[in-house]
Amino acid sequence: MEVLDKPVPSPARSWYSRPAELLLIAAAIGLFAIGVLVGLNPARETIGIALRWIGLVIFVPVAVQRRSLLVWTFLAMFAGAVLGADAPNLAGQMKFIADIFLRLIRMIVAPLIFGGIVTGIAGHGELKGVGRVAIKSIVFFEVVTTIGLVIGLIAINLSQAGVGVALPTGQAPVPYTHSEGWQQILLNIFPENIAQAVAQNQILQVAVFALLFGTALATLAEEKRAPLVRVLQSLTDTMFRMTKIIMFMAPLAAGAAMAYTVGSMGLLSLLPLAKLVGTYYGALVAFVLLVLVPILLIGRISVPGFAAAIAEPAAIGFATTSSEAGLPLAMERMEEFGAPRWIVSFVVPTGYSFNMTGSSVYITMGAIFAAQAAGIHYSLGEQLVMLATLMLTSKGVAGVPRATLVLLMASAASLHIPTAAILVLLGIDTLMDMGRSAMNVIGNGMAAVVVARWENEFKGPGTRE
Repeated sequence: MEVLDKPVPSPARSWYSRPAELLLIAAAIGLFAIGVLVGLNPARETIGIALRWIGLVIFVPVAVQRRSLLVWTFLAMFAGAVLGADAPNLAGQMKFIADIFLRLIRMIVAPLIFGGIVTGIAGHGELKGVGRVAIKSIVFFEVVTTIGLVIGLIAINLSQAGVGVALPTGQAPVPYTHSEGWQQILLNIFPENIAQAVAQNQILQVAVFALLFGTALATLAEEKRAPLVRVLQSLTDTMFRMTKIIMFMAPLAAGAAMAYTVGSMGLLSLLPLAKLVGTYYGALVAFVLLVLVPILLIGRISVPGFAAAIAEPAAIGFATTSSEAGLPLAMERMEEFGAPRWIVSFVVPTGYSFNMTGSSVYITMGAIFAAQAAGIHYSLGEQLVMLATLMLTSKGVAGVPRATLVLLMASAASLHIPTAAILVLLGIDTLMDMGRSAMNVIGNGMAAVVVARWENEFKGPGTRE
């Protein structure tokens, strides 16, 4: 963002410093947390409201001084959380703002992917590298998501968050679908109708069509392919510019989504399952520190540089509970970070079907949590069989709303878990989905950078030859 990322001139920052910023942020978060806890007592609800709003006001100077998309997004999320807690009826009417933002994002995803892949293959002579990148991407996806499944399994066994949880007697059903066989999964990769694939937002099918189209275009004589390549290059550049324009709406959309989430859930509803929430976010931290950071270090990729590049897309995914919302900006940031456009345009969309890292950590955790809530004990061998089953079936529900819950419901019979135990997760699924979405964005962005490095095509900061 050319405008948002420019620092305020030094005269306006005379009172302002990095320690002061950190102090303001800590004070704002602390007051909000205290306000939430105090507000749990009806007799002190007014005090809790006051503390939450004071915390929000304290955060405002940080956003004013740091004109960046990331800081403004967090301010909007903060404001949305306060509004959702204190004015849930008003907050419940704001979801349409986030929905408009998601529609705008979906509008640009297909042409962005199509143009990026085709121009990379046909315009830059990358035809020979397509097969290698595809194989390396799939290997990376499978290794990382399998480790995520294992971490989720270990975390829930250590915390025992499901033990003693009361099962619901009546709740709305989860949309149910049978998990698909591997033949159907492979079939769904290939588009039957490209217009239908675009309309249904099947980004992997769009990527496959772009690969075939780019390959065919690359085999034409130079005088025949050059005009179309120039047009598609202009299309791709225009889509990235449109991304910048749409991102001005991101903070408002993030705040609206957070307000709706908090207002519809209610803070009190989180208390019975707070242990599971803590377990999941603790597992995500472990996944980052034990898996993602070592991979970046092994690949000789700057960890602080990558964190700065992926922070804004991840924040948008977190606030909107949609990893897709962060896709265009993640592609732009990874290209700016040093990964070639054609690799980014292929790896990131493919990862949205095969590299849902945040979801992989949650799937095994959700299954064991449901078993614990139902009083079922699995041996180590049975848990390993469950892990293998979920690793295979998880590829068949990508793109389905509440995909992890759908997968768990579809696998409930074979895992001998009562559906009532899985329904317990409904109450906090949105809160968990925030972490899942953010981690999916981070994992797919990192996959593009790592594969580019693997191909010796990464030109980002912090690399050492």
